[in-house]
Amino acid sequence: MREERATPVDEIAERTGYRFSDSALLEVALTHPSAAYERDRSGGNERLEFLGDAVLDLAVARLLFAAHADWREGELTRARAAIVNTRSLARRARHLGLGELMRLGRTEQKSGGERKERVLANLFEAVIAAIYLDGGMDPVNALVERVFGGEIKSGALLERDPKTRFQEWAHATLRDTPRYRLVNDSGVDEAEDRFGVAVDVGTTCWGEGVGRSKRIAELAAADAALARVEQSERDV
Repeated sequence: MREERATPVDEIAERTGYRFSDSALLEVALTHPSAAYERDRSGGNERLEFLGDAVLDLAVARLLFAAHADWREGELTRARAAIVNTRSLARRARHLGLGELMRLGRTEQKSGGERKERVLANLFEAVIAAIYLDGGMDPVNALVERVFGGEIKSGALLERDPKTRFQEWAHATLRDTPRYRLVNDSGVDEAEDRFGVAVDVGTTCWGEGVGRSKRIAELAAADAALARVEQSERDV
């Protein structure tokens, strides 16, 4: 007798610990826009991705808030940005094997869509939204704690260098990548302020720094940018 193949509901239940009551929600979550467009010109999991972004932010913020009573708002914000950035979410999607269950259009299949970080991150957010709509925040909180809990509780998120932390914040908040530009070189070897560097996101300069090497100046600029982020958040 031929063994029956597991359904997506069964697979997701095994991989995430949550079993869907409404399998239609899960079907939408697993459908990339390219596949939906080929089928009926709909948007696939785009709307769920939008909702999942907000739901995930809340679940992660809740865990950070509970785990680190001594952290300031800026530290909590940077830690959340480090968790919900594209690379981090794609890594979790791979760990759960979500890409294997995703439906892609022909063009996206040929270009290796199931391996693309942005596609996988969007898929993770869509599944989070589907779980939320199907079962509420409790199963979302349980899954987020399962996949991110160790990292959240360790506090290691704030040990990254300033450039990495600012890039993670910029990706999560502004959806853009910081660019560092040299604004000054005195030419004086070993001078502590030989190089001046500014860091831009889009058309906005977020910080400037100096150092005896370009690397040190870039780190100083990133530190200044992070200080600006914290100040702007306190002013809100």
